[in-house]
Amino acid sequence: MGGYKVFFKASVEKDFSDIPKKDLQRILNRIKGLGENPRPPGCEKLTGKEGRYRLRQGKYRIVYSVQDKDLTVQVVKVAHRKNVYR
Repeated sequence: MGGYKVFFKASVEKDFSDIPKKDLQRILNRIKGLGENPRPPGCEKLTGKEGRYRLRQGKYRIVYSVQDKDLTVQVVKVAHRKNVYR
């Protein structure tokens, strides 16, 4: 697998501003890996949301959707685990 393009929803930039830099770098590396494998080990499909997945990175969660037809991954939200599903 490979060749997926990763896009960010506009609101994700604001999500990044609330995350400490040391954690942000790890999150960005994890997101970069989604271009190679959009469903890495440890990801979970979210119920009730068409094509949405969740990926853990420490205390933070990355919520994203995969469009296999277009070979794209769109990051929808990045937040602390206690706030991400609100």
